[in-house]
Order: sequence, then structure tokens, then C-alpha cells
Amino acid sequence: MKFYDRKDELAELGDIRKKAFSDHSRFTVITGRRRIGKTSLILKALEGKNPIYLFVGRKSEAVLCREFGREIAEKLGVFVPEEIRTIGSLFRYLMEVVKDKSFDLIIDKFQELSNVNPSIYAEMQDIWDRNKEKTHINLIVSGSVYSLMHEIFQGKKEPLFGRADNIMYIRPFGIATLKQIMKDYSPKYTKEDLLSFFAITGGVPKYVELFCDNNALTLKKMVEYAVRENSPFTEEGRNLLIEEFGKNYATYFSILGAIAEGINTQNQIQMLVGGKSIGGQLKRLIEDYEVLSRMRPIFSNSGTHAVRYEIKDPFIKFWFYYFDRNRALIEIRNFGHLRKIVLENFPTYSGDMLERYFRQMLAESGEYVEIGSWWKPGKEQYQIDIVAIRTEKNHADVIEVKRSKRNFRRAEFEEKVEHLKRKELMGYELKTYCLTMDDM
Repeated sequence: MKFYDRKDELAELGDIRKKAFSDHSRFTVITGRRRIGKTSLILKALEGKNPIYLFVGRKSEAVLCREFGREIAEKLGVFVPEEIRTIGSLFRYLMEVVKDKSFDLIIDKFQELSNVNPSIYAEMQDIWDRNKEKTHINLIVSGSVYSLMHEIFQGKKEPLFGRADNIMYIRPFGIATLKQIMKDYSPKYTKEDLLSFFAITGGVPKYVELFCDNNALTLKKMVEYAVRENSPFTEEGRNLLIEEFGKNYATYFSILGAIAEGINTQNQIQMLVGGKSIGGQLKRLIEDYEVLSRMRPIFSNSGTHAVRYEIKDPFIKFWFYYFDRNRALIEIRNFGHLRKIVLENFPTYSGDMLERYFRQMLAESGEYVEIGSWWKPGKEQYQIDIVAIRTEKNHADVIEVKRSKRNFRRAEFEEKVEHLKRKELMGYELKTYCLTMDDM
């Protein structure tokens, strides 16, 4: 698949490189969830530049140093002594001995260095502080374990805290990019195809690439490709999250599984997981792992008890709802029945994803300052799917989302709008309407 989007990121990386070579060394951190395209972005930004690329595999420090030394010697045309057997010594050699050269240095899977040598970050901090003003290195490090990368560079007690000149968090493709990809690879795509593409991939480039490269761009073909023997998706959610959570992942998985099924308040989730307190886990899922969002009715204050939880990543929600939930079918390899479940249930499942699609579409338009939902606790009949506050003062859009226009009940909607107006939007000029799949 060709390279899409990332224009802003490429421009920023180009600007950083110029400053590193003309002024002094720059330290850039690129992070984001696994499969988001961090390495592809870096290599695209440095296309034709012949960068030093160091991949931190799970090997001994001496073996890594030997591999890194060969890469450095080849790319810079310098002699790297075989006696260098620690990462710290190699980094010092690069910054103190090879200081007359300007070059790009990429360290991929940077978080893995703590498994190779726990003291490496402290060594790097000292070497960097002593030499950054006297050298011209464009240092880019990347890592996919968000919680670790966040702690390494933003934990106040960590050696590399404050050392990064730039921290770039790479996000999934936006709506416009997904539509362009569908247009390029499946020009006759339907709105159902587009919604399925969004709901299953969540805009994650690797998943998008897999479907495009395998010509799986209708709901039926996507499900056939994803739900099968040896599918790259079967264990993807587990592998992705265990990398973040570590061995103590069971409670986190139970929480995410419940939320994927629509059990989205703290009390409801606690009851499902046996009544034990989960406040700490919810907080970590939001703040440390950035897997969950805390949803409040728009206009409510931070202390409100009317809180719902939402899985931020559409793919993770899809994986829990269909793969984790039907683990027994996967264990006995009854993929045919699982495909049947997905295809039959998807129109119901995708209703929530359609609402999320439109929230994202509105956010990307740049025409709004706040977008959310509104509901009155205990009175579900007063729930409104989307309330979007426009940049123009005292103007708002109040929106109902339906897969089909025939399911829209105008009188019921207007009653809810009047209730909301009395409660929260008095004095606003409102635009009220229904969005359906025809509006995608």
C-alpha cells in the first residue's frame, strides 16, 4: 500500500532535521500504539538520507552492540572498535568521537533498552547533556508501549525527563484519509463498506494495509479475511494489550470486555467483575494506557456521577466484542460460525460506531469547539447522540444518528431537544437534524 497522510508530521520532522544539522543535536520521540506506522513515518521522512537504523531486539547487550556497530560503520564510514560491548559506550562513541559528522540516528523499540540494560537511560542522559550542544545528530527514538514511553520521557523521576525536544504521538488515519483509500482501492465502495472499514480498522494503518493488500474491502470480505485460521487479527488485541498491561492483565481484560458489550458505568462493571473495586484500574486505563475515555454529558462538571466509559480504539472494541467474547469458538476453530455471528450482528454493533464516525467527522471539520453527547441519568428517553457547539458564539448542532432515515422519529427527537434547551442551551441558536449512512 502506498504511503498516505502524515503531511504535518513529515513537515515537522523535516524542520527538526534542519535545526539539528544547522544548530545543534535534536532528540525526537515518536510514540503511539502498535501498528500505527511509526517506523514507516520515520523512514519516509528520511527517505534517501541513508540514516543509521538501530532496532532494539531482545538480545544480549554485547550482541546488539556488535550489530549496531556494523550498521554505524557502514552508514558513517568510520571504524567502530569491537571492544565496545555496551550501549552506553557505543552512544558515547557516537557523540564524542564522531562529532564532526551530521547524521540521522533512529533507535526503534527504544523502550526495550530497559530490558537490555536498566541503567542505559541514565547513561544516555549524561552523554546527551554533555554533547548535544557540540554535535549535529538528528536523534529519533520510537516505541509502541505507550505507558513505558510516557514514563521514560515524562516521568519526573526518570533520567530522560525533559530531554526530548519533541514528542510526537502518532494517531490513526482520519475520516478523509480512509475515504481516499477506499476510493483508490475500491472505487465502487458502498457506505456500508466505509463504515465497516472504520469500525474494524479504526484507521490503524497496518490493519488498513492488510485489508487493501488482500482486496478485502467489503464487510463480507473483511470478516472472511479477519475471522479465519491463522488470521493476523485473532490474537492481535491480546498481544497489543498484554504488551501494555504485563502479566496482571486479567482484570483489565474483564473491564474492557464489559465495556465492549455496552456495560459502561463503574457500578455495572464492578458487579460484573465480582464486586471488587475497579476505580484504580479505570484510572490507569484512562491516564496511563489511554485505552478508555471517560464520557460525561456535555456541559456537566468534572464531579458529576453521570459518567460512562468508552473504549477509544475501534479495533480494540471490535476485538473484545467478537474475538475475546467468542474465545470458545476460536479454540475449537469454528471460524465459520464466528463469521456468521459477526455478519448477522454487525448492523446492530455498527450503530454505535456510526455515531462515533460522525463525532470524528465533525471534529475534523474544524467548525466546532466542543462535541459530546447528552443524557439525563435515569431517564434514557432524554439521551441525545451528538451535541456540537460551533465556533460561532451561541450556536450549536443537536443531532440524532440513525443507520436509516426511516428509523428517525422527528417528534420524539424535538421533545428531547426542547428538554435539552431548557436545561443547557437556553439562548443558543440550534440546528437540529438527523445523520444517517447517506451522510457519510
